[in-house]
Amino acid sequence: MRKFSVSLFMIILILIVSACSGSEESKMDSSGSSSKEMSNADFAEKSENPDPEEKTVQNDSKTAAPVPQNRKVIYTADMSVRVKNYQEAVSSIQKTLASLGGYVMESNTYSGEEDQPQEGTLTVKVPQEAFQSFLNTVEKGSIKVENQTVSGQDVTEEYVDLESRLKSKKTVEERLLSFMKEAQKTEDLLKISNDLSAVQEEIEQLTGRINFLNNQTSFATVSIHLSENKINVPGLENENLNTWQKTKQQFMESINTLLSAGSAIIVFTAGNLPVLAVLFLAGFAIWLAVKKRMNRNNPAPPADIGD
Repeated sequence: MRKFSVSLFMIILILIVSACSGSEESKMDSSGSSSKEMSNADFAEKSENPDPEEKTVQNDSKTAAPVPQNRKVIYTADMSVRVKNYQEAVSSIQKTLASLGGYVMESNTYSGEEDQPQEGTLTVKVPQEAFQSFLNTVEKGSIKVENQTVSGQDVTEEYVDLESRLKSKKTVEERLLSFMKEAQKTEDLLKISNDLSAVQEEIEQLTGRINFLNNQTSFATVSIHLSENKINVPGLENENLNTWQKTKQQFMESINTLLSAGSAIIVFTAGNLPVLAVLFLAGFAIWLAVKKRMNRNNPAPPADIGD
C-alpha cells in the first residue's frame, strides 16, 4: 500500500512539472513571435517614415552654401547745409574726420567778389561704423539742412563670387607651376608659361576688385555742400565827404548838365541852319496867305455917316 502511494505521488509530481514546463514554452513562443512581429513592424515603419534626425542630415547636405553674416554694403550720402561761417565749418568737419579716422578726398571753395558769402563742396571718407554719427555731427554744426540723401549698395554676392573665383584661379596657378617644373620640352614650357601669365593676370584683376570693394565697404563716401548764411551790406561811396563838399560837387554837376544841354542846342541849330531857314520862310509865306484870305472873307465894316 505504501509503494502504491509513493508511485501515485511521483506520477502526480511528474504531471505537474511537465504541465508547468509546457506553459513556460508556450509563453516563450508567444513572446518570441510577438517580439519578431514588433521588430518587423518597426522596420516597416522606419522604412516608410525615416528618422527625423537622418532626414535633417540629408536636407542639410542638399542646401546651398551659407551666406556670410557680415554683409558688404557701400554707403554714400549727399548733404546741402547752411553754416554761419564757412571757414569755421570746414575746420570743424576736418577735426571731426581726424578723430574718427576719416580723410578728405576733395575740397572745392567758390567765392565771388570780396566780402561776399562763401560756399564750397567737401567729399570725405568716413569709417562705416562712424557713418551715422558723422552725419549727426554735421547736422548739429549747421544752421539748416537743406537736403540730405543716404543710399546703400549691397555687394555681398559679388564679393563672395570674387573670392570663389580667386581661390579657383590660385589652384590653377599652383597646378601650372607644378607642370612647369616637370615639363622638359620647350614647346610645353612656352604653352604653360602663356597659360600661367593669363591666370596670374586674372588673379591680379580679381585681387584688385576685392581690395576696392573692401575699401568701399570699410569707408562711406559723404559729399557735403556748404553755403555761408551771411548778408553783406554794400559800402557807401564818398563816405569821407562832408556836406559842403557834397554841395559843391552837386552844383558843379548841375552846371555841367546845363552847359552840355546848351552846347547840344547850339550844335543842333548851327548844323541844321539851312533846313531851319527854309522851314521858317515856308511857314511865314503860309501865314501871310492865310491872313490875306481871312481879310477878304471878313471885310471891314463901313464908316458911320453921322460920324
